[in-house]
Amino acid sequence: MNRLISFKYTAIFIIVAWISVFILVPNLLVVLISFLSRDASRFVAPPLTLSHYLSLFEPVYFKIFTKSVTYSFFSTLICLLVGYPFAWLISRADKAYRSVLLILVIIPFWTSSLIRTYALVILFKTNGVINAVLTALGVINEPLALMYTDKAVYAGLVYSLLPFMILPLYASMEKMDRRLIEAARDLGAGSVPIFIRIIWPLSLPGVVAGCIMVFLPAMGLFYIPDLLGGAKSMLIGNFIKNQFLTAGNWPFGSAAGVFLTLCMLVLMLLYFGVRKRMENASVEKGL
Repeated sequence: MNRLISFKYTAIFIIVAWISVFILVPNLLVVLISFLSRDASRFVAPPLTLSHYLSLFEPVYFKIFTKSVTYSFFSTLICLLVGYPFAWLISRADKAYRSVLLILVIIPFWTSSLIRTYALVILFKTNGVINAVLTALGVINEPLALMYTDKAVYAGLVYSLLPFMILPLYASMEKMDRRLIEAARDLGAGSVPIFIRIIWPLSLPGVVAGCIMVFLPAMGLFYIPDLLGGAKSMLIGNFIKNQFLTAGNWPFGSAAGVFLTLCMLVLMLLYFGVRKRMENASVEKGL
């Protein structure tokens, strides 16, 4: 019994120490640096200032943030439109095929997303696979400008983040009570009313979770816009990276990182609030 208690407290200590050293302390340092001033020789130095946070709301920098939100929003919307029917197909498939389909969704996680992004570069570049195939088939006479466009960035974001939309949707749909759908059909309801009144409300927790899991990473992924969008696709993730590695302005980069983290925290709080409200509504309706 004493050994079990000792093991439990040792495990808790290791977990707390790991989180403190590698998560809590670095994040506190980032917050502290965001209030310091830039120094050419030491990167950061006193005095404390709020100027870096105020600079984020200047038009040139605020435009980067709004552009990042736009990219993230439409990437999330595309992932939802593509992932919803696929998740429904998986949840409705036989158990033997369901495992295969889930493996197909999970397989991309076996490879680094950076490597997968380079694979898209091979597809999209001027002498890449897509242009070569279309030219060989006689569909086009000149190569299409696919690289360094908004479409390429959207393709990269959707390609990398689509599994994060499908899995929460599948988890929500798989738990759905099929008897409600059968009862609605027995009462003469069509496919559209069944979807609007039963399937969509019951799958809404998965929709919200999937949107959060796609939207938040899309805000911070800097290598996809770098590789597929070029210099003109400056998003907040690229901006933070450039402030640290190129401009050497650690306080400003830290302030942008803290601001992005706070925005993500607000979205997470909204998610938990919506989820709690939906759970309360389900209990009241007897679902």
